[in-house]
Amino acid sequence: MIKALRTVGRYFMLMGRTFSRPERMRMFFRQYLNELEQLGVNSIGIVLLISFFIGAVITIQIKLNIESPWMPRWTVGYVTREIMLLEFSSSIMCLILAGKVGSNIASELGTMRVTQQIDALEIMGINSANYLILPKITAMVTVIPILVTFSIFAGIIGAFCTCWFAGVMNAVDLEYGLQYMFVEWFIWAGIIKSLFFAFIIASVSAFFGYTVDGGSIAVGKASTDSVVSSSVLILFADLVLTKLLMG
Repeated sequence: MIKALRTVGRYFMLMGRTFSRPERMRMFFRQYLNELEQLGVNSIGIVLLISFFIGAVITIQIKLNIESPWMPRWTVGYVTREIMLLEFSSSIMCLILAGKVGSNIASELGTMRVTQQIDALEIMGINSANYLILPKITAMVTVIPILVTFSIFAGIIGAFCTCWFAGVMNAVDLEYGLQYMFVEWFIWAGIIKSLFFAFIIASVSAFFGYTVDGGSIAVGKASTDSVVSSSVLILFADLVLTKLLMG
């Protein structure tokens, strides 16, 4: 318990150092653009691929398992839309990104720590936490809504592909179900949740990488710990935010 409280205290102290005004805005903006490419643009492929197949699989599973003469044929599209908007494209996709992006951040900062690059920045009088971590957090919070939007569209395209190429159901019925009783707030709720998840992924992973103490084995352990901790915090935040946003 004491160790956990000490870890939480160190995390908040690190965030206090991180969220200070950058000494050179030009350098911060350059780092910010680099992180956008590394953490965001490089993740678009895996987001589109996973969302496409998940949308297709959800459509097939719902069609096979709830097909009944008593159920309207458009129910498949309606349920697929709700699953993609409410949970998968925001929560589950961020869990996947916690493994890809989180481990990347933790291993990068951990390697810099064990090779004493962070110590060199501190010796030069640079706030290393602000210089290294703030651009990553800002980039993740910026790019996550875009990734969520891509995920939603890719999932819907995957659902339509099951109709066009697999003949699972009529595409007209799927389209009607996707449009039936559409609530715009569901999209905004997913984006709002993803912003919190993005902060959790970037800040927690950066904390474990920045505070590495040891050699290469410690870097690997920090990368694993960052993914596990981020995933648990995302699930807890998902529970709280869903209750607050959806009532």
